[in-house]
Amino acid sequence: MNHKPNCQLYLITPPNFDPKSFLDRVNAAFDAGPVACMQLRLKNVEDEAIKMAAEMLLPICHNYRIPLIMNDRPDLAVITGCDGVHIGQDDADYKTTRGMIGQDLIIGVTCKNSRHLAVEAAENGAEYVAFGAFFPTNTKLETTPAQLETVRWWKEMTTVPSVAIGGITTKNCQPLISAGVDFLAVIGGIWDHPEGEAAAVKAFNKAFENSI
Repeated sequence: MNHKPNCQLYLITPPNFDPKSFLDRVNAAFDAGPVACMQLRLKNVEDEAIKMAAEMLLPICHNYRIPLIMNDRPDLAVITGCDGVHIGQDDADYKTTRGMIGQDLIIGVTCKNSRHLAVEAAENGAEYVAFGAFFPTNTKLETTPAQLETVRWWKEMTTVPSVAIGGITTKNCQPLISAGVDFLAVIGGIWDHPEGEAAAVKAFNKAFENSI
């Protein structure tokens, strides 16, 4: 019998990249092992750059049957044909976002370390809630520290999936997996891994398999 790991990998793009050269790296990561989904998270770029990146990434993601989630921008998620959108507490609220993207697309909500925000998001219908940051991170300057106890509590409370984010690497991920988080959202821990993104994906999936 094949057991599916309790935790899965949620890849996030670097905040800036050259789409053409990055596509080879995405293929290498996807070839290395299971990836549950990918989030397009570009910062401080024009809308056209985000659209171009989405249009280049979507065929690769769909070839591997991996959903592509747009960060922050429900309008661009709809325009580009992404599979969903991830919204933070400073972005459009859940109900506004759902009205913009329709009923069929995924919505994930950043809840920092707040049980209240997570319950509210789940009651509204979010497909997942994201907690973090669990570790120091270079990709976001202002973060709220999150606690393992929040993940454990959530696992006992509900079946709505949880995502952990913030400085997660192959070396520090085990406590989060053991706490019962459903997805690890990783940026630098994949793209900045000293042995490359393929080695990182393999190492994360090995950690998931060992936790079964």
